[in-house]
Amino acid sequence: MGYAEEMNQKVSKPRVAFYTLGCKLNFSETATISRDFDSERFEHVAFEAPADVYVINTCSVTENADKKFKGLVKKALKQNPDAFVAAIGCYAQLQPEALVEIDGVDLVLGATEKFKLIDYLGDLTKKTSGMVHSCEIVEANHYESSYSLDDRTRAFLKVQDGCDYKCTYCTIPRARGISRSDSLDNIINQALEITQRGIKEIVLTGVNIGDYGKGEFGNKKHEHTFLDLITALDEIEALKRIRISSIEPNLLTDKVIDFVAQSRAFVPHFHVPLQSGNDEVLKKMKRRYLSDLYRDRLKQIKSLMPHACVGGDVIVGFPGETDSAFLDTYTFLADLDISYLHVFSYSERPNTEAISLAEVVPPALRNKRSKMLRGLSAKKRRAFYESQLGATVDVLFENDNKRGYITGFSENYVKVRSPWNPMIANTIQKVSLKSIDEEGFVRFNKTVKV
Repeated sequence: MGYAEEMNQKVSKPRVAFYTLGCKLNFSETATISRDFDSERFEHVAFEAPADVYVINTCSVTENADKKFKGLVKKALKQNPDAFVAAIGCYAQLQPEALVEIDGVDLVLGATEKFKLIDYLGDLTKKTSGMVHSCEIVEANHYESSYSLDDRTRAFLKVQDGCDYKCTYCTIPRARGISRSDSLDNIINQALEITQRGIKEIVLTGVNIGDYGKGEFGNKKHEHTFLDLITALDEIEALKRIRISSIEPNLLTDKVIDFVAQSRAFVPHFHVPLQSGNDEVLKKMKRRYLSDLYRDRLKQIKSLMPHACVGGDVIVGFPGETDSAFLDTYTFLADLDISYLHVFSYSERPNTEAISLAEVVPPALRNKRSKMLRGLSAKKRRAFYESQLGATVDVLFENDNKRGYITGFSENYVKVRSPWNPMIANTIQKVSLKSIDEEGFVRFNKTVKV
């Protein structure tokens, strides 16, 4: 049935669709905001379907995210030219005037206003020009709790927001404001609510979660620490698995590593941003560590958890990254016992310190270096998977039928798959890892429910 035919039918309530760009934190916030659109007043539909309201949660980390937003607006209007289009999120805070000038955008909400989205949707009539509601970022000091429930297998639980770091390439402090945390009591209650939905795994998210405790109860001092947080969560018996999404190396303390190594629920998987293996580049980035500290953190993890999966972020093509500096990064990572990489080409962002730095690396060279590190990442992941063959692990299987297969992740982030079996969806199964297939997934022997 076409859209015009559908319009001829009586529609009792407006249809709303959401799309999220960027990180796990954005996904948790989209899910929370979408729950304000209760089923009695709105009908939730997929973004690919005709809708009356399209909400796009934006990201500003890379230029590609900016471009993708424009494509999503066109896609929405192709499905319904009269649809009301709202932009929220980081890019909406940083560049609201640029977004509202995009043809078809009706509403742009900043960092604090996005959580009141439904209050701005009294009139869904298409406007000739859009409206902007965006506070100054210094006013973004209130904390909004968020968690996702869209995936029945795992939930993203926001524990912290904002950042007080001054990395020269990063726009996040200008998009999200100062570092602030949810209260420990709120987080515990939200974790309990999540487990009551039958969700097996929680992923802790935030901008800088190792800084947890700062801004709790509006207090700049730490009421609790990140170690306090994970210790309290580990005591929730109903929580089967807890995963740390990403943590800065200078905040990943020995005490945190030691706790994860002996914890009941926290899995042996760490994602630790590196950005560069060259110390001079790290200094220009104003990172709060040098390469020796990063190497030490990985050694500490592997000494206690040899089977742990450790991933990292790397930026290539930062201003001043010479061939020699890039080779330092490549060699550093090649020699490191790391399991995979997320590789980003440096992207000039307005109002950052790095945009004014000299020795700009040409885009073509950035792309070449990115391909080299992506190739290294593929080798590292393959080597890590091969090191796990023969091991017996617990795998949490997902609900989706993906081209006739069911997939899942082990505690230490090995991705496995098998022919579709709905009986093991959203269950934790003990399996023996036996081989790697042609698409890079790990196959396993007979499952035994845990």
